[in-house]
Amino acid sequence: MTTQTNSECGEPMKADAQRVTFGAERLTIEQVVALAHRQALPELNSQADFRRRIQNGADFLDRLLAEEGVIYGVTTGYGDSVTNAVPTELVLELPLHLTRFHGCGLGANLSIEAGRAVLATRLCSLAQGVSGVSLPLLERLNWLLAQDIIPRIPEEGSVGASGDLTPLSYVAAVLVGEREVYWRGALRPSAEVYRELGVEPLVLRPKEGLALMNGTSVMTALACLAYARCDYLMRLSTRITALMTEAMAGNAFHFDARLFAAKPHPGLQQIAAWLRADLQAEALPRHSDRLQDRYSLRCAPHVIGVVADGLPWWRQLIENELNSANDNPLIDGEEEHVMHGGHFYGGHIAMAMDSMKTAIANLADLLDRQLAQLVDVKFNKGLSSNLSGATGQRRMINHGFKAVQIGASAWTAEALKLTLPASIFSRSTECHNQDKVSMGTIAARDCLRVLQLTEQVAAAALLAAVQGTEQRLALDGQSVSRLAPSLRQTLSDVRAMSPVLTEDRPLEGELRALIATIQQARWPLYESRQSQAASAQAALCGELA
Repeated sequence: MTTQTNSECGEPMKADAQRVTFGAERLTIEQVVALAHRQALPELNSQADFRRRIQNGADFLDRLLAEEGVIYGVTTGYGDSVTNAVPTELVLELPLHLTRFHGCGLGANLSIEAGRAVLATRLCSLAQGVSGVSLPLLERLNWLLAQDIIPRIPEEGSVGASGDLTPLSYVAAVLVGEREVYWRGALRPSAEVYRELGVEPLVLRPKEGLALMNGTSVMTALACLAYARCDYLMRLSTRITALMTEAMAGNAFHFDARLFAAKPHPGLQQIAAWLRADLQAEALPRHSDRLQDRYSLRCAPHVIGVVADGLPWWRQLIENELNSANDNPLIDGEEEHVMHGGHFYGGHIAMAMDSMKTAIANLADLLDRQLAQLVDVKFNKGLSSNLSGATGQRRMINHGFKAVQIGASAWTAEALKLTLPASIFSRSTECHNQDKVSMGTIAARDCLRVLQLTEQVAAAALLAAVQGTEQRLALDGQSVSRLAPSLRQTLSDVRAMSPVLTEDRPLEGELRALIATIQQARWPLYESRQSQAASAQAALCGELA
C-alpha cells in the first residue's frame, strides 16, 4: 500500500484515507478542514463530462481571442484599467504581470493549515467549470495539495472585493515557479522545489491569472477553519458550564426540559439538554441556598445557544460561497457566453464572520464571569480563595488561580474589543473602481483571533472548574463517582495534563498544552445534532423493519 506523510503528526497517511473529489458534488466545511489537517486526500473528478466542460470553457476563450473578441482581463487591463486595450502579442504576458504587481502582501503568514484550505477552496471554485481555465491548471492545484507543497501567503492586503487578489497572487505565483512554498517542514523557493522534483512551472493561459486571484477563497478558507473551531468551542463551553455548576453548587433545575420547551430555539434547547445530561438533573436534584443562580450560570444556555443556533446559518453562507464560482468574468463554454459581474464580492463571508466573532466573544465573556465567581470567596459557597489547594499556614503564601483569572479577563476584553464589524469599514480603492468592498478577509482574520482568545479563556476556566469541582466533592464528602460519566471523563482528561494545583507553580505550559488540545478537538464532546438525527433515523428504520 502506498502512503503519504501526514506533515502534522509525522505519521503515514494511508492511500485509502478519506478522499475529497473536486468537480463532483458540493464540498462541505468538514472536507475542507480534513484537507487542511491532512486527514484526507484530494483528487480531481475524472469523469469525461466534467473534463469536457472544463475544456469547453478554455476552447471558447481561445476562439474569442482568435476572433479578436474583447474580454475583460484577457484583452484589457485590470480594474479601472479596463479601458486599456492589450495588444494581441502581449495577451499571454498579462496574467504574469497580474501575479507580480499584487506581490505586496504584508503581516504574518497564514498557517500551513490555512494555506491548504486556501488551495482547496480555490480549486473548488475553479472546478465549478465557468472560469475559463484549463485542466492542467486544476490538476496542478490538486497536485500541490496532494504533495503538500503549500504557498506562503501573507495574511494582510485584501479588502475582500475584487476578491482576495493580493493573498491569492501568492498561489498564482507558485504555479509559475515564483515566490516560496512550505515543503517538508521548510520554507523553500518554488522554483527550487520544482527543479528538485523534476516538474516544470505552469505557463498561465489568458484569464488564468485573473481566475486564480479574483475570488473569495482566502476568506472562505479561513471561515471553514473558524466554523470548525467555533462548533467545538460551543460544546466545550457547555461542558465547562456543567463543571462550574457542580463546583458552585448550582441549580440544575435552571435547565429543566419543561422550562426550555417554552422557548423554542433548537440550539438553545440542545445546550440545555446537554447540561441536564451532564448534571444528571433528573436523578440528582440540586439544593442550593439561592433560589436562582447568577446569570452566568442560569442563562448559560441562552448565551451558548446563540452559537448553536447560528451554526446552521453560518454553514449555509460559508458552504454556498465555497461551492460558488466567484471570479469575473465567468465563462460559459457550453452556451458560449462571457458574463461580467461581481461574484468576487465577499459580503456573505463578511457577515458570517462578523456575526460569528460576536457570538464567540460572548462565550469568552460568559466563561470569564463564571471564573470570576468561582475564585471569589464572596460568591463560591465555601471553596478556597482563588481555589488554592494549600492548607494551614501554606495558604498565606499561595494564590492559586488569581493571576489566571486576571489573564482571562484580559483575553476576554481583547476578544470583545475585536467584535466591531469589519464589514462596515468599506473603503473606496483602485481609482474608485472598487468603491464598495466587503472586508470579508479582515472579518475572517478577526474571527480567528477572537477564537484564539476565547480558547485561552476556555482553557483557564476549564482548569479552574476541574479544581473547583474536586473541592466541592471534598466539601460534600463525596467521591468523583457521584458525577455523570461525561464529567468524570473530563476531569480525568484534564488531570492527565495538569495535576491538582496545591503549591503555586507557573501554569503557562499547562495552559498552552490545553489550548492545543482544544484546537485539535481531541476530546469528544456530545453527540452532534447530525449524528443524533442519523441515530434516530436508523432506530426508526429498525422499527419499521
